[in-house]
Amino acid sequence: MDQTAAKQVSRKEGAKSRFSVRDIAFIGMFGAIASVLMFIEFPLPFAPSFYKLDLSEVPVLIGSFALGPVAGIFIELIKILIHFIIKGTTTAGVGEAANFLIGISFILPASIIYRTGKTKKRAVIGMALGTASMIVVGCLMNAFVLLPAYAAAFGMPIDTLIGMGTAVNKAVNNLFTFAVLCVAPFNLLKGVLVSLITFLLYKHISVFIKKYR
Repeated sequence: MDQTAAKQVSRKEGAKSRFSVRDIAFIGMFGAIASVLMFIEFPLPFAPSFYKLDLSEVPVLIGSFALGPVAGIFIELIKILIHFIIKGTTTAGVGEAANFLIGISFILPASIIYRTGKTKKRAVIGMALGTASMIVVGCLMNAFVLLPAYAAAFGMPIDTLIGMGTAVNKAVNNLFTFAVLCVAPFNLLKGVLVSLITFLLYKHISVFIKKYR
């Protein structure tokens, strides 16, 4: 391949990698929907009260499947920014950072795997690996970064945080057991619910996206 042909191929690939105006509109729409769903949250009995479950990753994952993993990152970011602007933060930004990073750890593996084949089987495999990734990343980040940062932000001893975990599960006695016994089940449930809802909705929504994209 000569240099001229190579440049033409490179330009075509670059054009494909850019978002169209309609793609940007879809990214904004999914981000806005996700931010609304983020307001609908509820606590779980096996985790401290500052862990609340929401289904805001559903539109993020659907958008990632339809528009690609990079679009998913932007949708996740828009979701967090809108929520932060409207509601502010009660966790000194730690909760928002955690939601973004752990959300990314879920949607990236899922969307990357799905877009290599775009079949139901690939979608299920991707969402299963995404859930596993979210569990592992969530545990490590909570144990070594997020919980210590949360404690530091509020001048709270680590033992106080651990005590909140012990209150819901007596086996919790350090940050590691906190992450394994509280954070891991939380992310497992979230991953399963988001995956199931996405699996049921995606085909119908993707038809709409393909029609207007």
